[in-house]
Amino acid sequence: MYPLKNRATPEQFEQMLFEHKFYIKTAVDIERQILAGGGNLHYDCEQALLDDGSRQENIWAASFMPLTGRMIFESMVNLRPRQNRSMELIDPIIRERVAQIIIEFLGNI
Repeated sequence: MYPLKNRATPEQFEQMLFEHKFYIKTAVDIERQILAGGGNLHYDCEQALLDDGSRQENIWAASFMPLTGRMIFESMVNLRPRQNRSMELIDPIIRERVAQIIIEFLGNI
């Protein structure tokens, strides 16, 4: 798993689906506008972004279901006492930014 700075290729998309088949766990850096996807846990995606130079406060997680386009904004990655007091990403502006990046990188492949 590695951060994507551009739209996923069909091969990268298939690799991201490998672990869970029907959905992709993602972490998005909303400041740098990059995405890491795939793996067993959102944490794995978060670590790939941190290793690439992202800052924790800019990383948010969601699961993406390509067949329906549905996103679930629930992850331990999102639980931060100073920023977000729930596993669910609450801030509608941040949710929208995360959704836009996911669609830009993974939508309609």
